[in-house]
Amino acid sequence: MANETTAPARSSFAVTAGVVLVCFLVFVAIVGFAYLRSRDTTVPVDLTKIDPADQWKYTAQGRTERLAELRGKEQSAVTTYGWVDQSAGVVRLPIERAMELVVAEQGRKN
Repeated sequence: MANETTAPARSSFAVTAGVVLVCFLVFVAIVGFAYLRSRDTTVPVDLTKIDPADQWKYTAQGRTERLAELRGKEQSAVTTYGWVDQSAGVVRLPIERAMELVVAEQGRKN
């Protein structure tokens, strides 16, 4: 009688393991197919047909130069003084100076 109760347990385990294995293999096949499709979709671009102002978007060197220019502007914005809106009296301060002013203001409140 003990053998009769363990046989169905082994059978259901085998079925469950088989279903899990099949699902895993289907998942791997789908991911593999998607990966291979994504690698083969590069299309050469004829830069002569693109507006010269937008050609930087289609080359790695152009994107790198644009990123360096953007980071330079950001660095300048956080390290220099300047007007944000002169008519409203809004200025841009370097971060270090702004932190000093906030600490001094908080010190006066306490």
